Amino acid sequence: MSAEPDGPEDRLRRFATIWSRAVFPVTSTSSTRPEFEAELLPLARRLSGVLRARAFDAEEARAVGAALVDAHCTDPDALSRTLDCVDAYLVLYCGGDGDPEDLRARSARLQHAMAAGFAGALRARTLAEQEAIAQAALKAQGVVAEALHASEARFRAVFEGAAIGIGIADLDGNVLQVNEALMRMFGIADPTLGGRRATEWTHPDDAPQTWRLYEELVRGEREHYHVEKAFYRPDGTVLWTNLTVSLLRDADGTPQYQLALMEDTTERRLLNLRLRYEATHDALTGLPNRSFFFERLEKALNAGPGQRFGLCYLDLDGFKTVNDSLGHAAGDRLLVEVADRLQACATAPGEMVARLGGDEFVALTTGPDTRREVDELAGRIMNALLAPVSVDGRELTVRGSIGIVEGPAGERSPAEVLRSADITMYRAKSAGGNRFELADPEADARVITRHGLTTALPAALERGEFFIEYQPLVHLGDGSVRGAEALVRWLHPQHGVLGPDRFIPLAEHTGLIVPLGRWVLEQSVRQARVWRERYGESGAAGPLRINVNLSPCQLTHPGLVQDTVEILERTGVAPDALCLEVTESALIGADDDLLKPLRRLAEMGVDIALDDFGTGYSNLANLRRLPVSVLKLDRSFTQSMQQFPADPVDLKIVEGIVALAHSLDLAVTVEGVETGAQAEQLRILGCDTAQGWYYARPGPPDRLHELALVDATG
Repeated sequence: MSAEPDGPEDRLRRFATIWSRAVFPVTSTSSTRPEFEAELLPLARRLSGVLRARAFDAEEARAVGAALVDAHCTDPDALSRTLDCVDAYLVLYCGGDGDPEDLRARSARLQHAMAAGFAGALRARTLAEQEAIAQAALKAQGVVAEALHASEARFRAVFEGAAIGIGIADLDGNVLQVNEALMRMFGIADPTLGGRRATEWTHPDDAPQTWRLYEELVRGEREHYHVEKAFYRPDGTVLWTNLTVSLLRDADGTPQYQLALMEDTTERRLLNLRLRYEATHDALTGLPNRSFFFERLEKALNAGPGQRFGLCYLDLDGFKTVNDSLGHAAGDRLLVEVADRLQACATAPGEMVARLGGDEFVALTTGPDTRREVDELAGRIMNALLAPVSVDGRELTVRGSIGIVEGPAGERSPAEVLRSADITMYRAKSAGGNRFELADPEADARVITRHGLTTALPAALERGEFFIEYQPLVHLGDGSVRGAEALVRWLHPQHGVLGPDRFIPLAEHTGLIVPLGRWVLEQSVRQARVWRERYGESGAAGPLRINVNLSPCQLTHPGLVQDTVEILERTGVAPDALCLEVTESALIGADDDLLKPLRRLAEMGVDIALDDFGTGYSNLANLRRLPVSVLKLDRSFTQSMQQFPADPVDLKIVEGIVALAHSLDLAVTVEGVETGAQAEQLRILGCDTAQGWYYARPGPPDRLHELALVDATG
């Protein structure tokens, strides 16, 4: 067995060899097969370029198809063999490292373009032959009076030897004579076609203008016309032709006969239909694909006043598990069974089912009353998925989530409709799956806004759209400002100022939280240095400390300790000026590897605060093993103290937490203080520091400096 070619050029030459061996037997050429292969090699290189180009070049593919005609590959079987060869081997030998599914889809489009180029070139060549024949016929007819015998011989040679069908009829449509090529096309032996008239050859697929053009020609109002026309053969089969009919006049210019030239395009038409089917249908399930579905959806959305549409967007629940556990072959069989069931659900007029890709399907219904019909269609789909699917002896349970969009035609584009259905489907999936949900414009807007914020995050950090506000931390004993918590904000160009609840989860999901958190840490530490320098000049007692939040993603980032050390050293700030806040939920069940960076920071002198304490389910005994020096009570504890008198149970809980924290040498900070009564109650309970609107809302750093100066001088 020979080795596979190694380099791209070797693989390209192998493809050209296979191509030449397939096509050479049906090619009318005097070249040897190696010479013919050398002619095909540049065409193979052009096909390879089209396959792997960033943007698909249909004109280049059509040019290759046209070049086949120039290479004498005019037999329809040559095109069929070429397309079979391209379909089977082009991606294999010329695809490189591209995505196989994308390359296969591009190969199908390439084949379609090649067929179109081949057909166009062959048609041009045939028309040139037809024109030559017509000129010869007219010339022969015109010189009858001068040299009847000589002209008759020339005309007879052209008439009988032509490769295309030729027929002559009088102006009443009576067929007078046909050549052998036309008889072979129709499968008959009678040159007069049994006395038939041209007007009897009607076909249901005749273009509306066909017979109007015929009447104009026999009346002498036009000299010729060209149409694509179908004929019934005597055996009932259909013959498709490119038909050119010309008017023959005598020496005085009086119309005498009509001359019909026919090119058999049946095989080419069937090939185009096959390529069209392959380009618009899913290879695995046989359902219409994304391209065909968008055509139908666009047609439904442009249906006009009074028409509506309903769309069900289905995604199978847990399909990835089937692929991962049983293999992709089992997954494919499952998809085929699901496709068959969905096809059986959409049989009414105006309904269709398509596969968009993977385990995503869509069902479309159209008409004047789709509100009820789309709900019924979704119900039929859910019922069709109830029965288990047998794959390799296993009974697999199939469930799906469906997003439904319904509305009047003419208001939305196909992309907008599909986006709304996709969003709604994921809403059904997030609600537990195995259900369908109706589209909600407000929910769509929220998801679209969320997506827009997600995509804008990286550029926002580069453009400097983030800024930091600071909320003071106040000592409950003497009311002095001891520091501030840094709270990042996003000044969005369209949405204005956004709080961290709007974008921090998005930053964590995309991984941008690490560079954003590093930026917040550096800006906050620089601000802490400014405050300490000013306090030193004002003589205020005690240095200000900056609190910076750490997300769970930052906590697990390997560069946390190094980034923190570099920022402190670069800004010249002592570690005790920094407190890193970590939520209680992030440390529940934390192992030693997760706690190691926090321990290293704590050993350096950085304070670690356990934020939102009291909202999780951590074991209080674990406080001894956590490297924390501050407990930040969640604001839910302060909210229970807004009423007077406060709930004694809540007071006892807070008092117990404070006592436990102090026994472990931990300071206690409370959030959400909004009234003086809350502040006094928390002071009595022994809490150390507090923050909230009672003292100040988050604001610019200068405002905190002003508060600190007031405390220092008052």
